[in-house]
Formats: sequence, C-alpha cells, structure tokens
Amino acid sequence: MAKREKDTTEAPAEVKKSKTGIYAIGAVAVAALAVGLYFFSAEAPADPKAPKTDLEMAALMETGPLEDVVLGDPKADTVIVEYASMTCPHCAQFYTKVFPQLKEKYIDTGKARFIFREFPLDGLAVAASMLARCAGNDRFYPMLDGLFETQESWAVPGADGKEKLKLIAKQAGFSEESFEQCLADKELFDKIVAVRKKAHEDYGVDATPSFFVNGKRLPGVGLEVFESAIEGKPETPADG
Repeated sequence: MAKREKDTTEAPAEVKKSKTGIYAIGAVAVAALAVGLYFFSAEAPADPKAPKTDLEMAALMETGPLEDVVLGDPKADTVIVEYASMTCPHCAQFYTKVFPQLKEKYIDTGKARFIFREFPLDGLAVAASMLARCAGNDRFYPMLDGLFETQESWAVPGADGKEKLKLIAKQAGFSEESFEQCLADKELFDKIVAVRKKAHEDYGVDATPSFFVNGKRLPGVGLEVFESAIEGKPETPADG
C-alpha cells in the first residue's frame, strides 16, 4: 500500500514531489485550484502507533461531503468501501488485477455493493477524481476504469501530467471547455478534499488503497482477503 504524505507546514504553488513519486500540481486548471498540498497541511497528524480498529457501519455509511456512487445492488447486505488515490500505483494494480474478480464474484451476482471514495495523495489525483465526478454517476465507474487502466500514461511529473490527463478525458468524451470547467469547480475540489479529511480523521485511513467490508478494516488487497471478510473463508489454504 502507498502510505499517506506527511503533513507539511506550507503549500507552495510550485510543483512539489509527493511520497508516491507523483508530483503535486500547484494549479490544476486555474488559480482557484491552486491545490499544492493544502489538504495535507490541514490534516491532524496521524498517530502511527494508534490501533487500526474496525468501524460501526452507521459511522462508515453516514452522509459525507460527496454522494456515494454505488456499484451493484444498492440493497446488497455486504458493503465494500474503498479509499483510493487515482495516482496510486497500488490502487491501479488492484483495480486492474483484483477488482474484476471481486466484481464478477460478489458485485455482479448481487452479493455485495461497492463504493469508491476519494483519498487523493497529490494535486493530479484530485484533478483525476474531479473528472470522474464530472462524468456523472452513470459514467463514474467507467471513468475510474479508464483512468486506472491508463495511469502510467498520464500520472507523470510536472505540468505535463495535466496535458496527458486532458488527452484521456477527451477520449472519454470531455471537450476542452468541459475539461477546464470541471477542474475550475472549486466547490467540487473542496468536497473531494473533505472526503479525504473525513476518512483520515474519523476513520483512521492513512494508506491507499484501504478497504472496509461491512465496517471491518481489511489487512490486504488480495481476493482471498475479501473472501475471508465476506464468507469467513481462511485467507490461506490449510496444509493437506
């Protein structure tokens, strides 16, 4: 898993490198989105020795800064919640390698519903998350698919990241105008940052990807970990 960026004392507008190796963009589209690392400096420091506890479902599912977009049967008893950053390589690996199996086995069969929540690690991740939200609820998960599948092509250092992200967005149906309008939406930006802040301060999320199954905090990202949480199966086969 990719660990969260340490809190900073200032958020310069110039390009700054994050712990993940991706560069935070000082201005995503316009001056109103001079993101820097403001959301890191606004967070309370995480206690690395604090126990990682499970959560009550009522707390995990309470209304947040942004509407949850549910994939699968909204009435399914099992609820899988993921916190991820669009520029996190481990998140992309999960989404391209493990998620298709998880979706086929539990989500498509109506056994579980899946909720993706934003936990951006840098400015470019915020921009990508904004685009997924601007695509609309019906295209939210297809947009996530496309962004994670092409992550290596656009999650690059410096201002070039925004231009490469624009190319992906245009392939998904954005125009030059709608791309810029989306990234200039200060209210949406603030809500995405607030989702991250709530996850960090209220739920103890400090790494991406992080998963909860019915409030149970998962210790890993393999399919067997989900099977164990959902069905009570052992994570490793017993010796014969």
